Amino acid sequence: MLANLAALTVPAKALAVIEASNDVFAVPLRFRPPLSLIAASISKGGVCVAGDALHPMTPDLGQGACAALEDSVVLARCLGKAVLGEGGIGTGTDEDERRRVDAGLREYASARRRRWRSVQLIATAYVVGFMQQSNNAVVSFVRDRVLSGFLARTLLNMSDYDCGSSEMLD
Repeated sequence: MLANLAALTVPAKALAVIEASNDVFAVPLRFRPPLSLIAASISKGGVCVAGDALHPMTPDLGQGACAALEDSVVLARCLGKAVLGEGGIGTGTDEDERRRVDAGLREYASARRRRWRSVQLIATAYVVGFMQQSNNAVVSFVRDRVLSGFLARTLLNMSDYDCGSSEMLD
């Protein structure tokens, strides 16, 4: 692995850190087609996906960890409303509580909650990455002369996402 990294002209200091490390894992970035989320099942029974499992994306937006935090806020609110909304924990049978948790996970997975936000994040990260990394003269011209202002506004709006308040779940 060090030879491969050296061939890619990785800085010597970085190579020294990697060489001194006991456990180094190289994992390639994965791409999930954004439209696959429209029909995908992201919740089944007592299990749902969040974070990178829901919206893997390249680091071009700098929003991966932020989106995972958004997931956790929305998931906690959906589960809290579902579990506490019908008399609280311990007021029903185990089956009742399982049903409430399943309902909270379905609410989280609904298009209204995380699905469209995830589609937007993945698609934008892909487009921005493609535009930034392209050496094509036409793409570079469009990026530098036409889209730079639009992309700047879009990226600022992307990072200004509001998870909403707990009242939004009503």
